[in-house]
Formats: sequence, C-alpha cells, structure tokens
Amino acid sequence: MFTAQEYARPATLEEAYALNQRRGNTIIGGGGWLRMGRQRFHTLIDLSGLGLDNIKEEDGRFTLGAMVTLRQMELDRGLAGAFGPLFVDMAKHIVGIQFRNRATLGGSLASRFGFSDVLTCLLALDCQVELAGAGTVPLPRYAQMPYDRDVLARVILHKNGRRAAYESTLITHTDIPVLTCAASALGDSLRVVIGARPGRASALDGLSLADGPERAAQAAREYFSFGSNMRASAQYRRHLAGVLAARAVRRLQEVNP
Repeated sequence: MFTAQEYARPATLEEAYALNQRRGNTIIGGGGWLRMGRQRFHTLIDLSGLGLDNIKEEDGRFTLGAMVTLRQMELDRGLAGAFGPLFVDMAKHIVGIQFRNRATLGGSLASRFGFSDVLTCLLALDCQVELAGAGTVPLPRYAQMPYDRDVLARVILHKNGRRAAYESTLITHTDIPVLTCAASALGDSLRVVIGARPGRASALDGLSLADGPERAAQAAREYFSFGSNMRASAQYRRHLAGVLAARAVRRLQEVNP
C-alpha cells in the first residue's frame, strides 16, 4: 500500500500543474492502480475540485473531463448514440462495476499502460487530449510520448461519422487482457488498433473497409509487433490479432453495408 505525507485539493488546473512538477508528488486520479503500489509520496494531488467529472456533448464533439469514470463512459447515452455499443464493449471486462465507478479516464490514459482497453478504444476514434502545460495534443502522439509531469485535463472526442467496434481476449472475465483490438471506419477508410501486444496500443491507417475482414486480419498480423509474457506468447498474440481484427471489421460491415 502506498503512503503520503500531504494531501492537496487544488482549486485551479494551474495550481495542480505547479504541484505536480515536484518530484515525489503524484495525482491520485481514481486511485485504482495507485493503491496497488508500495511507493512513498510527498503529496497526493486530488483533481476532484476542478469540475473535470462530466461529459459534455457540443456541436461536433464530446469533451470528457479527466475525472470522468469508466462507468460514466459506459453508461453515457450521448456516447452510445454516437458510437453504438463501443464503450460498453470496451469497459464491460474491466475488473467490475465497483472498480469502474472509481477508475478515471485521466488515470487510465495518463498511465498509458500497455494493456489499456481505454487507450485502444480511443485510438480508433478521432481524439485529442488537453494538457495543462503542453496544450492540445493528438491522442496518437500523446500515446507515444514519454511520461512527464504534465496534467491531463480533458479528452476531446470528435463526432464525424466514424463508427467503431471493440474486441478483446482475456484468460478470465475480469483479468488484464491478452490482446485488445478496435477497428473503425470513416466512409470506406479503415483503421485497426491493436493493444496489449503487450506494449502500448498503436494504430494502422490506410486500409479499406471494402477489402474485408481477411485483408484486415492479414494487415494486423504483419504490421504490428508482438511480445511474450506470462499471459501469452508473441506467436499466439499475432494469431489473435488477426482473429480479433477480422471480427471487428465484420461488425463494422454490418453497420456500414
């Protein structure tokens, strides 16, 4: 269990950013993964006073605050109306409802875990992240950036007609995934995202939905790199990438005949 000397609840994003520049301080987020560590911190920074716990639907986009929980994303009617069952499919295997009621969007993205369902899902869409210091950054670039002490404030999710489907494979229902996959289509343009490789999720663009599931499966197996760990071998993950990509593309074709 982690320990800390001080607790701070900043009143502004600028104050949170300043506090987070000190080594030894950390942002709590939902605390879901933090509580599993044994680190000693100087100050825990709580963002719950900054109004970042809501999902706003505006013309052409959603704005999701960093303190929005995974459960909020799972249940939000606006997201469901724009993206169908995508966020339900993404979230339903993440530990359990109690955990998803606490785990936050910001904590999930800022950690950029290799096994992150959230990162895989959002990379299939057209997103930007709003950082307190660096400003607005495209999510694909943020996903590959090294860790720093900036503060993730919001995620901007564009509504542009892109449809997406999510697939994953787990050893047990609430375990960390063996492999994650999302596919999305904007017109005939197809994007495939593979995560839990076991590295961070990344995306492949330039495919065509009209080429069908088998072409997407082949591209997923050939384009992405895979590694081995206690959950699966690289060879098995490569095979799964093809299977999950084909499934996701078939689902897209059902809504994009």
